Parts: sequence; C-alpha cells; structure tokens
Amino acid sequence: MTDGRDRRPFVIGITGNIGTGKSTVAHMLADLGAEVIDADKVAHRVMEPGSETYARVVEAFGPRIVGGGEIDRQELGAIVFSDPDALALLEEIVHPATLERIERRIASADADAVVIEAIKLIESGLADACDTVWVVTCRRDQQIERVVAQRDLSREEAALRVEAQGPQVAKIAHADVVIDNSGSRAVTRQQVQAAWDRVMAAAGRSRRAAWN
Repeated sequence: MTDGRDRRPFVIGITGNIGTGKSTVAHMLADLGAEVIDADKVAHRVMEPGSETYARVVEAFGPRIVGGGEIDRQELGAIVFSDPDALALLEEIVHPATLERIERRIASADADAVVIEAIKLIESGLADACDTVWVVTCRRDQQIERVVAQRDLSREEAALRVEAQGPQVAKIAHADVVIDNSGSRAVTRQQVQAAWDRVMAAAGRSRRAAWN
C-alpha cells in the first residue's frame, strides 16, 4: 500500500457568496486535518508589487488603486463591485496566475485532504480541480451584517457587494454538499463533521480528527 503522501490529496472546494461563512467552514475542516488554501489570499499574493499580474492590474485600473506601492484592495473593490465589466476584467487578469499557484500548493500538500476556499470556485474553473464542491449558505440579512462587521463597511457598501454576486441558488446547483450557516456555530459544525465523514469514507481516506 502506498503512503498517503505519495498520492494526490482529496480536494474539497468550499464556495458561497460573500458573508455566508466560507472561512468558518474552512477553519472547521482545518481542525479535522485538512490543509486550507484561501484563494483570495493567493490572489492577493499574485498581485504583489513586481509581479506581472500587479503590472497588468495597475495598467487596467490606473494609479489611483495604488497606495504605498501596493494595490489598495479597498479602492480596487470600490471600482469592481460597482461595475460588472470591471470585475470581469479583474478576474480575467488575476485568475490564471491564482489557479497556477493553487495547483502547485495542491501538488506539494502533505495532508490527505486539501480545502480550496474560493468565492469564485465555480466561475473561475477551480471547481475542476476539486473532488467535491461544498456551498455555504445563509440568509441575505446575515450576509450584510457579517460583511459590515468583517470589512468595516457601511450597510450600503456591504449590500452593494452582496448584490454584485449572483443568487446563491446558482452556486447550490453545482453543490455536492450544502452547509447551512444561518444557525449556531454548533449546528454548522455538526453539518461539517457529517459531510467530512461521508466524503472521506467514500474517498477511502482515514479521518484525521473528530470533535468530541
């Protein structure tokens, strides 16, 4: 029998609209032994000064998005979340480099399971690298409240970001697992544990951990 490190890890894709709690679910999976790749953080790294992606983004959106030598993500967000064409252009520039870096992370992972957390998991094609796709959902009012709390935005700005994305049902249509994160943390955790047990058993991987 080959050691687990000699084979590709089982890849769980986590997605859901802004404010639904993707990171909460990803952290729970990390507690169960998965290695988590945050696609948003990877995208941030590929836009670091000196990179080809940085140069292309600044060329596309102008010097106003640069602050202290780095791309001001809040300024960039204000542009793209109010203009679907601008958002599509940003994704066209950033996604290829992000996908390449994530593929390298998967190939070098030591864990039996890798989680890719990405708001555009399906739209970007990242879902093709996943063995299972999980969609995290909650109520719209909860999304707005969470975005306000997490990103220090006004309710109007938060609502704009929520509305800039497609309906949650569009993502749910592609889901193998749906995690309803509208209840308590304990209820979400129960759903995550049950789904983890199912997919890891089906994949023939041993569970690394379980909550008491």
